[in-house]
This record gives sequence, structure tokens and C-alpha cells, in this order.
Amino acid sequence: MGSIQDSDLASKHHTISPAIFYWGTPVVLITTENPDSTFNIAPMSSAWWLGNRCMLGLGAISQTTINLLRTKQCVLNLASDDMTGAVNSLARTTGSKEILTAEPDEGYKYFKRMNGYVYIHDKFSHAKLTPLNSDLVRPARIMECPAQMEAELVGVYEMMQDAGTKGFIALEVKVLRTHVHEDIRMKGHENRIDPDKWRPMIMSFQELYGLKGKKVDESVLARIGEEEYRGFSNAAEVEDVK
Repeated sequence: MGSIQDSDLASKHHTISPAIFYWGTPVVLITTENPDSTFNIAPMSSAWWLGNRCMLGLGAISQTTINLLRTKQCVLNLASDDMTGAVNSLARTTGSKEILTAEPDEGYKYFKRMNGYVYIHDKFSHAKLTPLNSDLVRPARIMECPAQMEAELVGVYEMMQDAGTKGFIALEVKVLRTHVHEDIRMKGHENRIDPDKWRPMIMSFQELYGLKGKKVDESVLARIGEEEYRGFSNAAEVEDVK
């Protein structure tokens, strides 16, 4: 028997140095409140969930981060795979005027300026999106997004403290209330999403993708009932249907 080093499988792997590590995560449109009581929208995909908490990886100087640190509130709006027009219209925009005059020593702010980011104050109009009032937080929800999570900030963690690259932080938010479009609910269940109906937009190495129309195979993990995880999430909340 040959060693692992000599196997055909090992020989197909190569050592590379990727500049980015976007392996594939959902596109989130984060809404926050500006100082003048208008709402900012920021598209991002450095997000992951555990229980009813979500970790957001953001630049410390972004308007979204500044707003979130000030108000402690946001809405996480998940884009579906048919929303490329809105996502692309927001992709290289910023809610910060300081980008326009950023200097080389200003790090990520200067990076945005050099890569064509433009200042847009009214991003809802710019992206042709519709604001909806939230129930528990000030920032508006985005009507066109099939899933919307009202959330509050509960933790802030500085990233890359061991490196010369500064200016990135991880923000932990707690989901307070979730709104979903009726088209993606699972029939016969009060609080479940039907994965066969939900089509999130996925960003993989800066490109936009959707999911295949069906499961690739059975998931052993899915044999655990979703309600078994209720202890790590919010208490069940059922909306009256009129």
C-alpha cells in the first residue's frame, strides 16, 4: 500500500495563496440608521449564524459599522438569487462621504476610493428597493428580500490583531424577530423554511450564484428535528393569520 503522499488523490492538490477566502456564503443586505434618520444599505457576505446569533465581518470605517456601533440595531435582509440587479447596484457604493477624499494612509477607506466606490445617500431609491417598517428596531426592512431578521448588537471583536492589517471587526448581533415571505414557508409547519423553495443568493469568490433546484443528496444531520435546536434560539412566535 502506498503512502498518502503518493496517492493519486494527494497529487491533485496544489499549494496556492488566495487573496480572498470567499468560499460561498449568503448575500446579506444590512440596513442601519444614519445620523439624519435615513437608512443605509450595505451588501456583504461575511456572515454566519449560530443559534439566534449572527457574526458579521465588516470594515471598521464603513457607514454600516459606524451606524451599528452607534444605534446597536440593524436588519439582516437576505437576498434571493433573482436580486442581482439590486445587489450589483449597491456593490460599489458607500454611505460615507469621507471616501471621496480618502488619502493613501487611510487603509480600507482609500482602497474603496481607488476601486471606484461612489457616495450614495439614498440607497433604497438607488437600488429601486422598498423600505418596510420593522417591529422592534428602527432600521427599515427590505420588502424585496424574502427573509428579514431584525437584530441588536451584543458584541464587538477586533480582528487581525496579530497582523499589520487593521480596520476589520467582527460584530455579534442577536436576532430579535424574523420575517419571511409566505412563498418560502414549509407547508404544515409554523416556524420552518422550505429549503426546496428558498433560493438564497450566494457569493463565491466575488461572483454571484444561486443554489441548484434540488438537494444533491440526503443530509444525515437533517434527521435531527429543527425544533431540537429551539433552546439555542428565540422562543416560538406565531403570527396571527387574518
